[in-house]
Amino acid sequence: MSAEAEWFAHRLPENWFTERPEVVVDREEITVVGALPPLTVTEGLPDPERAAAEEGYVERFREETRERRIEIARQAEHRFRRKVSWGVKIGGDVVMFTTLSVPVMTRLRQGERQVLDTLVAAGVARSRSDALAWCVRLVGRHTDTWLADLRDALQAVDRVRAAGPGGVD
Repeated sequence: MSAEAEWFAHRLPENWFTERPEVVVDREEITVVGALPPLTVTEGLPDPERAAAEEGYVERFREETRERRIEIARQAEHRFRRKVSWGVKIGGDVVMFTTLSVPVMTRLRQGERQVLDTLVAAGVARSRSDALAWCVRLVGRHTDTWLADLRDALQAVDRVRAAGPGGVD
C-alpha cells in the first residue's frame, strides 16, 4: 500500500465507506474513491427510479462530507504536493466529484495526426486534444489487465530499490 493510501486510511471517517478507499497516485494528482454503503431502499425499483435514488444518495453524501473532504484534501496537498480528487462507488458505478485535467504535450507524425483529424471530422471529438483524450480512454478500457500488471511490476521495482543498499559515495 502506498504512503498516500495509508495516510488517507487513517484520516477518513470510518463510517464514510464500506472498505478502504482506492487511492490512485500520479505525478499531479491523488484520486480517492470509496464504496458507499448499499442503498437498500432501491431493491425492486425500476431502473430510472433506482438511478434517481442513487443519484440523490451520492449528492447527499457529497454535500454532507464536503467540509471534511476539503480539510483532508488541504492537508494531503500540503504533505504530498499533489491535488486531491474525490469520488464514490455506488453499485457498479463510479461517480467522480472532482478531477484534475492536466495538459500533456506530445509530438505526432502525420499518420497519427490524421487519426485525430478523422475523429474530429466525424464529430467524435471537438478538437485534436479531445480526440487524443478519447483515444487514451479507449486504449485504457481495452488494456486494463495489461496496464494493471505493468503498474504492479513498477511497484515491485520500487520495493526492490528501496530495500537495496544506499547510494554510492
